[in-house]
Amino acid sequence: MTGRSAVPALLLLLAALPAQSATVTGQPVEGGLLFVQGAPGTTASLDGKPIPVAQNGSFLVGFHRDSPRSVVLRIREPETEEERIELQVAQREYGEQRIDGLPSGLVTPPTDILQRIRDEAERVREARAAPVITPHYLNGFEWPADGCITGVYGTRRILNGEPRQPHYGIDLAAPRGTEVRAAGDGVVVMAERDLYFSGGTLIIAHGQGLTSTYLHLSLISVARGNRVRKGDPVGTVGSTGRSTGPHLDWRFNWQNARLDPELLVPAGPNQQQCD
Repeated sequence: MTGRSAVPALLLLLAALPAQSATVTGQPVEGGLLFVQGAPGTTASLDGKPIPVAQNGSFLVGFHRDSPRSVVLRIREPETEEERIELQVAQREYGEQRIDGLPSGLVTPPTDILQRIRDEAERVREARAAPVITPHYLNGFEWPADGCITGVYGTRRILNGEPRQPHYGIDLAAPRGTEVRAAGDGVVVMAERDLYFSGGTLIIAHGQGLTSTYLHLSLISVARGNRVRKGDPVGTVGSTGRSTGPHLDWRFNWQNARLDPELLVPAGPNQQQCD
């Protein structure tokens, strides 16, 4: 595995906004997430697409791995004129990761498996689109497990010598059965024990389109519809699905944008980079 992808220094937008406007904090960078706090009744859009806003006026804006360099955020608070904010999204450089030894059917699935894969992908999309409005994310996030970081966000993956999609999460190697905890408060919107690529798959919705995902689990101890709190046990590390050994693949999505967990929660002393 190559080293971590380069991340620009933290860019705060506070200085870019007038004093009376909504408060915006975060990183306008590929894989980053903005946290916005407006007044109750605020409406917002990104490049003309409406953004869900909580009753208290809070909302999120996320940026995909290959985000456009410039996007337009519009915010309208009650009894004020609309603010138009052009965000310059910092671009990143990504490394490459080679993984060998995978069963050939997990790299290039047989044709009789393709419909199953399509059906599972649709169920994942539906789960991530669940209309969870409560801003559970306001309570913050923490790492869901302790272990060794063996894969980072954005890397181009070469599987058994064949180029495949970039990696959109953090791989955390740990012994099989290691406890996995909810990264933040939310509602379980998917708890599947045997998806073709991701094996044991858990998705938690944190509000306004933000979800966290936990892949390759050997055990899932919560069910769809359960409310969870940050730090609650939700499963254990495994090697199910397309996997070469026990690890947790941890991801965040905001709507259709794939986010970098390390930009939301920097690694601590119990999560070390491995060679």
